[in-house]
Amino acid sequence: MKISPLGESGATRRVQLTRQRVVAAAVELADGDGVESISMRKVAQELGVEAMSLYTHVRSKDDLLDGMADAVISEIPLSSGGDDWKKSLRQMALAAREVMLRHPWAPRIVETRTAPGPAALGYINAVIGTLREGGFTIGQAHQAIHIFGSRALGFAQALFDDSGDGDLDPEIAAQLQSQLGATHPYVVEMALAVTHSGALGACDDAAEFAFALDFILDGLDRLRSGDIPSGGESRR
Repeated sequence: MKISPLGESGATRRVQLTRQRVVAAAVELADGDGVESISMRKVAQELGVEAMSLYTHVRSKDDLLDGMADAVISEIPLSSGGDDWKKSLRQMALAAREVMLRHPWAPRIVETRTAPGPAALGYINAVIGTLREGGFTIGQAHQAIHIFGSRALGFAQALFDDSGDGDLDPEIAAQLQSQLGATHPYVVEMALAVTHSGALGACDDAAEFAFALDFILDGLDRLRSGDIPSGGESRR
């Protein structure tokens, strides 16, 4: 949907154009047509301006992608569970997942950014602050961030790499069994079991995400309390 400029003259259009408006138009375009559709020319068309006018607000397409990633992250509410660090992290991660599902192109873009933007820094700070205020040492908090990985921002990349519907084509299933059955029987067993017609049924992405998140949080609770050694400590 084209975003019409509010003014009639070129001067008025330049006044109306801002970085925030350019980024918002790009996010809307990516939501509708995929991130592959993003170009300076296409975003300018959506805004009803010339492509060159965008460079006053974004230096390049890469700068535009930086802004888009940070704009999506800014939608994540920094909810609080009060003194309950586990509840707080769970709320933030699940809320982040809802945001990422609204913008399915965003996880790939977020992971390719070389430096976090203001919203990303704010979110990371909130996660680390929740850990520190929950009793984690700085070393433990550092470990926790690595353990969470992309799940702290609400996604596991594999969720967005799977474009299928969970069912294996019968011919592909037969090939899988023939090629890997003898050497990797458990891989084949699992692959067949998690299809719609398999013994376990297709994976419920929401349930799997929440289960893994709870598993991580329970493990971090044990780490914080000293029940398990940290990576830099002896495991004797």
